[in-house]
Amino acid sequence: MSGSRGASKKGKGRDYIIRGGFEGRERLRVLSRVMQPAALSLFHRVGVRPGMDCLDVGSGGGDVAFDLAHLVSPGGSVLGLDIDEIKLQLARREARARHLSNVQFRAVDIAENDVGTEFDFVHARFVLTHLREPAKALAKMHKATRPGGIVAVADIDFRGYFCHPHFPPFERYVELYTTAVERRGADPNIGPRLPSLLEGAGIRGVQMNVVQPAGTHGEVKLITPITMENIADAVLAERLASRKEIERLVSELYAFAQDRSTVVSFPRVVEAWGYRPRG
Repeated sequence: MSGSRGASKKGKGRDYIIRGGFEGRERLRVLSRVMQPAALSLFHRVGVRPGMDCLDVGSGGGDVAFDLAHLVSPGGSVLGLDIDEIKLQLARREARARHLSNVQFRAVDIAENDVGTEFDFVHARFVLTHLREPAKALAKMHKATRPGGIVAVADIDFRGYFCHPHFPPFERYVELYTTAVERRGADPNIGPRLPSLLEGAGIRGVQMNVVQPAGTHGEVKLITPITMENIADAVLAERLASRKEIERLVSELYAFAQDRSTVVSFPRVVEAWGYRPRG
């Protein structure tokens, strides 16, 4: 789906298949609005509270960081990291418009670099699924967490994606997304792996939860055709489909989404969290 990273390109162990920049930002707005209830529930469950210093990895246009900034105020702060400079510029502009003085954004690739600061709460959503070496990124996140601090990640299991009734273009979209991610060396079904990945990174007291938005109308259904549009470049680059087929799929998926007699879900989303041991 997306924790925002850059435009599709190969290198440095990351091969994000979803468009970055302005187009990617608009997709993330839709995604974040649908996922906001689940995100806020997770933050309350793990104990995010005023005064905490938070790190949001793969923050994209800043939607999650803005919610965290409200939750940790007064006295707390949020740093959002991403490698898409266009989205970072948009996030900084929106933070100013919202008069949020306790949130900042920085261009850092968590898979390659240390943050250099420790935080009470470290979070990443829809990021690890796009990395060839997710354990490496989690090791950096662990290092950025203060002893006793919390690490929480949320990511997808594309095998859980569903619609009703049966719709072959939907199945083709799931196939194209899954294959494109796998071709880049990443895991579109990483969700169930998250607890063991956290344990392997030294996070203790790991717990998990599963959420899956679905509906008969509204933005929960639109993320499917929007994502198909935004993976077109990667699908073409991998020669998985023609431009004509992609255009037809996008049109069919929008029509299916706009039909109130149909049901469309998000991919299954696994949340996992734990803490960095003291001492």
